[in-house]
Amino acid sequence: MRIKLRFAALIGIAAFIFSACTSAKEETKPVDMEKLKVEIQAMEDAFSAGEKAKDADAVAVYYAEDAISYSRNKAPSVGKAAIKESIAKGIAEDTTGQINVYKVVDLFAEGNMVVEIGSWTTTQSDGKPKDNGHYMSLFQKRDGKYVCVRDMNVSSNPAK
Repeated sequence: MRIKLRFAALIGIAAFIFSACTSAKEETKPVDMEKLKVEIQAMEDAFSAGEKAKDADAVAVYYAEDAISYSRNKAPSVGKAAIKESIAKGIAEDTTGQINVYKVVDLFAEGNMVVEIGSWTTTQSDGKPKDNGHYMSLFQKRDGKYVCVRDMNVSSNPAK
C-alpha cells in the first residue's frame, strides 16, 4: 500500500512539474500592418525632421536606452547617450544643410517586435542627390510605444 501511495505521489509531482514548465501559448492580436506602417513612417519622418532642425534630442527619442546603432565606417554606438552623441556630431559636421528622407519599404511584425527595412536618400540643400541606401531597424514595444533597439544602414554607392 505504501508503495502505491509513493508511486501515486511521484506521478502527481511529475505531472505538476511538467505542467508548470509548459507555458500557455500567448494569444496575440493580429497586427494591422497598414496602421503599423503609418506609425513607423511617422517615427522616420520625426527622425528626419529632428536632423533637419539640428536637434539631436528630437532624433534620439527614436531609440531605447539600451539601443545599439551600427553605422557605416565606424564602431557601433552602444546606448542612447552614445547614439545621441554620434547624431549630434553628425549634425555639427553637416555644413551643407543636407536633408535625409527615410521611407518604410517593408515591415515584419510578431508579438511586440517589428523589423523595418527602409530606404534613405540624402539630398544637398540645392536639391541635388548626395547619397542613398538602405537600413534595417528592430523595434520593440515598450510602455505602449515602439522604440528602436537595433539599427544599421548601408550606402548603395561605393565608398569614396
